[in-house]
Amino acid sequence: MTPFSNPAAVSSYAQRTARIVPGLRDLHRMAGVLLAERAPADARILVLGAGGGLELRAFAEMQPGWHLDGVDPSAEMLELARTTLGPLAPRVRLHEGYIDSAPMGPFDGAACLLTLHFLSPDERLQTLKQMLVRLKPGAPLVVAHHSFSSDGPVRDRWLARNAAFAAASGVPVAQAEGSIAAIKERLPVLTPQQDADLLREAGFTDIDLFYCAFTFKGWIAHGQ
Repeated sequence: MTPFSNPAAVSSYAQRTARIVPGLRDLHRMAGVLLAERAPADARILVLGAGGGLELRAFAEMQPGWHLDGVDPSAEMLELARTTLGPLAPRVRLHEGYIDSAPMGPFDGAACLLTLHFLSPDERLQTLKQMLVRLKPGAPLVVAHHSFSSDGPVRDRWLARNAAFAAASGVPVAQAEGSIAAIKERLPVLTPQQDADLLREAGFTDIDLFYCAFTFKGWIAHGQ
């Protein structure tokens, strides 16, 4: 059973994520602001890794005219998204699967938050390319995920800081410290430079860093 199908993990997702991702709600609002720079008032927005529904709800609240498509491989997390959306749910279409399960659009913007760090570099590149072909020319893409130096001492220092933040936010100390080994062992994390290069290789332009919070980084990029 994966963490995204475990009933206890799913039910505590929103609270747990807010404790380990610095400024989570602000990240969602920043992403909405960046998307709105080019997306019109009646935009159609793609959200990859939408399980839980937190960013879907944030975008829908910020932009009453937007319609959203959310994609996630976990049926349990999509059910949580429906609950999170509540009365906003009619403006969102949910799709179980990966990027290949997403409609072709074309979309006026896209977001992929706290998701790409689960994918290998090759999988990320293909995912980004598939997102690009679903976007209108010049449409924005917002991504954010773990991204930090591969240098051992530097990496360990930032992971320790990330764990300290989680502990200060209410995560049990043993659990917070255990996340250091879990991230190193399970996540194919790239450096910030590698992440930016991958966006560029996928075909995106105007790539700018907008979010930097301990081990998490976020970028705004645009399709061609």
